[in-house]
Amino acid sequence: MATTTHDLDPIVRNGEAPSLADRAYVALREEIISAEVAPGTLLREEELTARLGLGRTPVREAIQRLRREGYVTILPRRGTLVSEISITDLAAIYEVRTRLESWGARLAAERAGAADRSEAEQLITDLEAVGAEDYEALLRTDRRIHRFTYRCAKNPFLAETLDHYHNLSLRILHVAMRRYPALRPRLDDVVHDQRLLLEAIGRGDGDAAERVAATHISTFQRAIRELI
Repeated sequence: MATTTHDLDPIVRNGEAPSLADRAYVALREEIISAEVAPGTLLREEELTARLGLGRTPVREAIQRLRREGYVTILPRRGTLVSEISITDLAAIYEVRTRLESWGARLAAERAGAADRSEAEQLITDLEAVGAEDYEALLRTDRRIHRFTYRCAKNPFLAETLDHYHNLSLRILHVAMRRYPALRPRLDDVVHDQRLLLEAIGRGDGDAAERVAATHISTFQRAIRELI
């Protein structure tokens, strides 16, 4: 499966290499999103610098960025803790994503160029190659498709906003799906929706792309609201 720097993280812009602080931020954020580092975990600077192989300055800059984005909480005399999560937050995040991502999908279809359409075709191939029971592989491919769609909208401010909300929802989902198995989406449904989205972008159909994106996200939103 082909992977580009854009698939890894949108902090890579204009071909520039990420800074040490960027590297620390992405590494820590991904550990938090995947729940590899659980909510409530105390983050010790000495351990982070040793594990990441980076100095104190980039790690501290990464921590401050994670704090601003809601991934960690800094408490006086206690230190830096991975923020707790709430399933009610997930419902609110999906409410925002339903509106913004459907609009972003429309822009993506309307603004995609020849190279983008070619990439959409490759993503369809990659999506269909995912094993029927390989849930983690599907999540990775699904994330690539979301980021591809954000990029195709040709609005870096919108792309960064959408990626942020998507990351927040992924983090809560990783934890919530263990507690509430009903939240785990059917693989066939995800593949179906994302294929329709990619096909709509490929043929420049903004109406269809907007509709598919809204339906895809609102389906999860309804499932969440049924639990709360």
